[in-house]
Amino acid sequence: MQFRQQALARLQSPEELDLPVRFARPQGWLVLSVTVVAMAAASVWAVTGSVSSTVGAPAVLTYGQGSYVLQSPVAGQVTAVLAKEGERLPAGSPVLEVRTERGDEVVRTLDAGRVTALAASTGQIISTGANVAAVEKVARAKAPLRATVYVPAESAAGIPAHASVDLTVQSVPSQEYGVLHGEVKSVDRTAQSAQQIAAFLGDAQLGEQFTKKGRPVAVTVELEKSSGTESGYAWSSADGPPFELTSMTLATGSIRLADQRPVDWLLP
Repeated sequence: MQFRQQALARLQSPEELDLPVRFARPQGWLVLSVTVVAMAAASVWAVTGSVSSTVGAPAVLTYGQGSYVLQSPVAGQVTAVLAKEGERLPAGSPVLEVRTERGDEVVRTLDAGRVTALAASTGQIISTGANVAAVEKVARAKAPLRATVYVPAESAAGIPAHASVDLTVQSVPSQEYGVLHGEVKSVDRTAQSAQQIAAFLGDAQLGEQFTKKGRPVAVTVELEKSSGTESGYAWSSADGPPFELTSMTLATGSIRLADQRPVDWLLP
């Protein structure tokens, strides 16, 4: 009741009406100014800015034309192995000699390339269509390596032409030598089956491994070259590893996707 009487008394004698009113302290104006500037900057960035993202996927270092699995066209006993692993052979070169019911037959390469694996040995009995060798198609001795990255199909549409790629190579300690640099050369818009991947890489296990979570899309990456490294390719470190890279080396690729706008404006 006492406070009510004081309020009524103040209304009856408003002697302080001529005093200036303080709306905000200087500290309040400073906070308000900072808030307005921050909101303006955010609005500008929302209109003109972009967000970068990447997609990671398993990769394999290969030569451009891939590999193929050589199958025996005849059944019989292997009497001689005529090729060696790592040997580069022209098309039509002898790989195995097989004794059949009709006499000795020679299994030959279909395309020129390097023998990466032999699956048959002398004395072994093989059937028609048996896998006897894996041959990597290499056009010339100094052919450049490429990387094939098997990206989930739902992410392939967001990969722009010439997108930058970082490759973490399994056989190279990334903490010491960094990552391998590359650029997207092409994107195969058709999802790959396990059989297609196995046919290209010459390895059925990799075909099964890369399709465990669905059929991926093959992205061909051209590696950035460098004359200052032992491998001949550019790394995030100055020198890279002190050895050459070999084909069929596993890696993990990180591909930069197309920049996306943070806000989609809806026009009436």
